[in-house]
Amino acid sequence: MNYSVLLFYKYVQVENPQEIVDRHLQWCLNNDIKGRVFIAGEGINGTVSGTKENIEKYKSHLKSFTVFKDIWFKEDDAEEHAFFKMHVRLKNEIVNSGLEDVSLKNGGKRLTPDKLLEFYEEGKEFIIIDARNWYESKIGRFKNALTPPMKNFREWKKVAEELKDQKNKTIVTYCTGGIRCEKASAYLMENGFKDVYQLEGGIVNFIKKHPDTYWEGGMFVFDERRVVNPNTKDELQHIARCHFCNKPTSYYINCHNQLCDRLFVCCHDCKVKYDYCCSDECRNSSNKRLRYYG
Repeated sequence: MNYSVLLFYKYVQVENPQEIVDRHLQWCLNNDIKGRVFIAGEGINGTVSGTKENIEKYKSHLKSFTVFKDIWFKEDDAEEHAFFKMHVRLKNEIVNSGLEDVSLKNGGKRLTPDKLLEFYEEGKEFIIIDARNWYESKIGRFKNALTPPMKNFREWKKVAEELKDQKNKTIVTYCTGGIRCEKASAYLMENGFKDVYQLEGGIVNFIKKHPDTYWEGGMFVFDERRVVNPNTKDELQHIARCHFCNKPTSYYINCHNQLCDRLFVCCHDCKVKYDYCCSDECRNSSNKRLRYYG
C-alpha cells in the first residue's frame, strides 16, 4: 500500500493558534495532504492521509512546531487517500465535549493494551465503557463493554450520572485514539469515582497489538474508509447487521438522498441493490447525490 493515514492529538497550551492554522493549511495544500485538523488554545486533534513519502514529511513538519515536537502519531496503511479535501480549522476545543472546566491533571490512570488484555485474561472485575457515539459502538466494541446511546460526546455528563452507583468499581474508559477519554476519565475522577483508567492510545493502539482477542467487530473511523476491520476470526469480524438483509456486516453508508443523509449499516450487496439508499422513498428521490466511490 502506497498511502498512510495518521491519527493524532495532543493537549498542550498553544499560543497564537490562528497563526499555526494558516501556516499548517498552506503546507498541507502544497504537499498533497488531505484530512481534518482542529487547533485550539488547548492543543491539536487531527487525522490526515497522503502518500507514505508525504506523510513522513508531514510528521516532520508538525513536529517542527515546538509545542508538538513529541506528538504521538498512530499510523495505518491505505490504498489511496482517505479524504477528499484538506481542512484546518481554529476551534474552542479540539473535541467538542462541554467539559471545558475539567482538569486533565485529574485524568484516569493510563492503561496499556497489554494490561487491558491482562484484565480480561485474569478475569478481573471491571466495567469497561465506551466514550464514543452510539453509531461507532454499534459496529464494534470491547467484550462486555457498556455502550451508552450518546448522540455526541457532550452527553458524557449524563453517562457519568447513570454510573453514580458504580463509584467504587474499577472503570476503564476507551475511545478511538484516546482524546475523548482524557476528559471523560477526568470528569469521572472529579465526580467521586475511585479507580478510573483510560486506555492508552485508544482502540487503535489495542487492535494493532492484540487483534482477534477482546475487540469485537469493526472500528468506525472519520474518513472515507468509514470502518477498519482488525480481526481475522469470523466470529469477531462483525457484530452489526445489515439494515436490509440482516446479515452480519460492519459497513456503514450515508443514504444518498441528500434530504435524508441517514447513516445506516448496510452490506455491500444491499448497498448496490438498493441504490445506496435507506428506503424505497429515498431511492425514488430526485435529490440523490452522485456516487464517486465503491
